[in-house]
Amino acid sequence: MILYEAQLVVAETELVADGVLALTLRHPLGGELPAWEPGAHVDVALAPGLERQYSLCGDPGDRHAWRVAVLREPAGRGGSAHVHERLAVGAGVRVRGPRNHFALLPSPRYRFVAGGIGITPILPMLAAAEAAGADWTLLYGGRTRLSMAFREELERYGDRVRLVPQDESGLLDLGPVLDSPAPDTLVYCCGPAPLLDAVEERCAGWPAGSLHVERFRPKEPGEGQDPYAETEFEVVLRRSGRTLTVPADASVLDTVLAAGVDALYSCTEGTCGTCETDVLEGVPDHRDSVLTEEERAAGDTMFICVSRCLGKRLVLDL
Repeated sequence: MILYEAQLVVAETELVADGVLALTLRHPLGGELPAWEPGAHVDVALAPGLERQYSLCGDPGDRHAWRVAVLREPAGRGGSAHVHERLAVGAGVRVRGPRNHFALLPSPRYRFVAGGIGITPILPMLAAAEAAGADWTLLYGGRTRLSMAFREELERYGDRVRLVPQDESGLLDLGPVLDSPAPDTLVYCCGPAPLLDAVEERCAGWPAGSLHVERFRPKEPGEGQDPYAETEFEVVLRRSGRTLTVPADASVLDTVLAAGVDALYSCTEGTCGTCETDVLEGVPDHRDSVLTEEERAAGDTMFICVSRCLGKRLVLDL
């Protein structure tokens, strides 16, 4: 997949909550940016060796601006600090994308759940659901009211939106929203891992395909999975004409790069989707936090930074 990549400039900055900075990015020559749909994110190269993924949270109809919002994480790995401290108006950043593994599917009804900075991919989904005339609600939790981004933008939706600051009302009460499966209803959730785990548990009895989540951190291995039980296998790179052996202690991505074959990658932990690769033959051992169960079962794509092989051989479109 060939993605748009360009040096963009920070045109505007806005503090949209305590510790949350929104950036509006534009092309320095005023040109149009690629179209995108709710749920999309972009890769932002902040500095050499420092690349992060941020959800687009502006207006998909505005082809001249991309907006992202970044939570400052004091215990983070440096990306959010760089954004807050160094990306003033006029700063340039290299941006690649957009890509979308959290697309909003058509439905007459939606139940949106967001926690903290997880509101960013959800925000444009609300506008799309509203424009489509869908029946929807949003349950949005945060540490404090002042820490919850885009409160003012959400006010226009009235009582369809319920804000739940933890210091005022405790944790989100998911029961009334999710305990009873609703017909023809899709659930979209983004936020910290405990919230996503709780939503997945509540939605276990919903019809297959009802729940869609996006994770900022890798999902922990499930019961019975041993992340250290690795074996070597063979990968055939169809386009490169190479056959490589992936050792037990290396990923497909590590092996491909060591052989001098180009492959896009970013997070190296199975959350961003940058290294997605088509599987032409073989059965992948999916270990990412992106694909749905249906997509895993199809087995026609994999994320080579973490996923491996259920068998001895994979043929990849590389």
